[in-house]
Amino acid sequence: MYTGPLPYVFEDRTGQLYGSDFDDMYDRLFYRVSREPHKTVTMLYDMGRRASRHRDSLPFQRQPIAILDFLPDRSLGNICYAVNGNVPIPMNRYLKRTSIFGGSLSRKFTGSDGKDYRWSHRSVQGQEWTCTTGTENFIVAHFDLKPADVRVYDVSGNTLTIYEQFIHLSVEILASLTIMRHIAQHNL
Repeated sequence: MYTGPLPYVFEDRTGQLYGSDFDDMYDRLFYRVSREPHKTVTMLYDMGRRASRHRDSLPFQRQPIAILDFLPDRSLGNICYAVNGNVPIPMNRYLKRTSIFGGSLSRKFTGSDGKDYRWSHRSVQGQEWTCTTGTENFIVAHFDLKPADVRVYDVSGNTLTIYEQFIHLSVEILASLTIMRHIAQHNL
């Protein structure tokens, strides 16, 4: 029987890059990644409650906790967090390539705790994206897509798992994952 802290497992409700809710299966945290049609700005919101409980019943009047401003040609623009007064940081400086000769799908960022975290694409079997830290590559979070041959009922099957000791970085993890997925989708 497992007695450690439970990881935060967020269901990615739609699996779409720019329009989905991320709801923790134990009702602890709820985020939305949203972009208006034909715009380049993607915003992350702390929703306060599960998407299925408010999607159509409440007016949407929240301030974003992170703003990802991509350029019109889909290249990387700026990122800013509400906690730092929405000061823009160029995305290519925020998420740096891990190797001069390596691909663009392995990048690192410095978290608000001062530690470096690295996203890599398909580096661990069964995980679409894996976020690690330290020289021992300790897994911090991972994003998993539903396998095509697996049936699901009333859920999308796509999940973002953040281990409990890193939940203080949840907004940074989700924002950086969104940028990494954008990089992969647009071959940047």
